[in-house]
Amino acid sequence: MRPSSRADRDAVLQLLSASLGWVPDDLFDAFFSWKHEQNPFGPSPAWVAVDGDRVVGFRTFVRWEFDHPDGRPRRAVRAVDTATHPDHQGRGIFRRLTMHGVDAMRAEGVDMVFNTPNTQSRPGYLRMGWSEIGRLPASVRPTSPAAAVRMLRARVPAERWSLPSDGGVPAPEVLARPEVATLLRSLDLPHGLRTRRSQDSLRWRYGFEPLRYRAVTLAEDPAQGLAVFRLRRRGPAVEAALCEVLVPGGDATAARALGRAVARTSGADYVIRLGGPPLDGAGFVRLPGQGPVLTWRPVAEPDGTTPPALGDWQLALGDVELF
Repeated sequence: MRPSSRADRDAVLQLLSASLGWVPDDLFDAFFSWKHEQNPFGPSPAWVAVDGDRVVGFRTFVRWEFDHPDGRPRRAVRAVDTATHPDHQGRGIFRRLTMHGVDAMRAEGVDMVFNTPNTQSRPGYLRMGWSEIGRLPASVRPTSPAAAVRMLRARVPAERWSLPSDGGVPAPEVLARPEVATLLRSLDLPHGLRTRRSQDSLRWRYGFEPLRYRAVTLAEDPAQGLAVFRLRRRGPAVEAALCEVLVPGGDATAARALGRAVARTSGADYVIRLGGPPLDGAGFVRLPGQGPVLTWRPVAEPDGTTPPALGDWQLALGDVELF
């Protein structure tokens, strides 16, 4: 095992292709760079396992930061993009790389690692000391009765890349405006672990052009509230992923208005989001048994640390999709 370097990029992309189905082309190279090198929380630490000169394993963590009600920010990493070449699976490479990474993050003083692993990889994380926090609640709002039928038939994963949309305006244009800084200063205090947002972090998160993020605002003034979404195909339906809703002081009326605006202007069959009440005035309804499963592991204080409860997290869809 050794730290990954820029010289490993082609081999890593080829490995991700062989193991995870990535396509090692210019688009995925740009996606990898956006995700792991341009993140304002810091570049992703990464490690490789080699057999001679051949890269046969890869592990990386995306750096993240949370605000907390006690006022002390939490430094975190999220476990993403791990791969072992099919010829070398079953030899403990995934575990060794992951635990090596956890030890390295402990030496840096990182507080925690979290992720939303799929059903295949989740047992492996639990065996390495991760705790299952629970299922993040998802809610949907169909835009018409016919759209609701298409939504119910959409029982496949959503596509990674976005569809074009004329709804709202390109998110990077809105997020570059000075009024966004005013909005961020007016947000309510966190009641749980909430992603630390800055104008730089938002412009990074929703600025990768191939993902085609769009934004809507209230009264054309971002300081009064904004929402970020993107369209993606899910089987026969077009889904609007409502990734971010930011409103001054936690204004529920403004948040509902933004949810309705996305449903009205996006051109989607339905809008999906994380969090919110089981039923609200914007027409969102909780999906029972749906939503990603959140897992967590302490890093800086590995012994005797109680896992934060599901209600101790304030995660939006933009915090977990693509990661």
